This record gives sequence, C-alpha cells and structure tokens, in this order.
Amino acid sequence: MPALMYPIATEKAINMIEKNNIITYVVDMRSTKKEIKEEFEKEFNVKVERVSIIREPINRKKAYIKLNPEYKASDIALKLKLI
Repeated sequence: MPALMYPIATEKAINMIEKNNIITYVVDMRSTKKEIKEEFEKEFNVKVERVSIIREPINRKKAYIKLNPEYKASDIALKLKLI
C-alpha cells in the first residue's frame, strides 16, 4: 500500500518549498518515516535528508520531507504542478 497520498499546496507549504527545501505530503495514517522516505526517494529519484510527521486532529497525517541540499524541492514541486 502506498505511503504517499497527495502533496499539499497551501501558502505555508509553498513557502517551505522555497525557503527550507521541504515538500509537504499527506500520508497514510499507518505509514512510518522510513516507508515515506523510501517511497519518496524511489518515486522522485532524490535523496531525503529528514522526514518529520504531524498527526492532525482531523484524522490526517502530514509528512514534511526535507531534501538533501544537492536536490531542489522546487524542481519536484514543478513536476507535481504545485508552483
């Protein structure tokens, strides 16, 4: 079962792409940081530095995926049509 569900394109998420090299994704509630990292690296052919997870009260789980400095989150955002 896929861990990644869909990317988030709010104003805050777009700022994080530009300033911090972080892509924000809604992920499956049962997925782990390791699964999210592996799936993201495989799907976009990049290296992930860190994954942070937040569980929201509306029964949703968000992952903040920080890329290694040699990769640009803005390039992935363009592929996903976020920006």
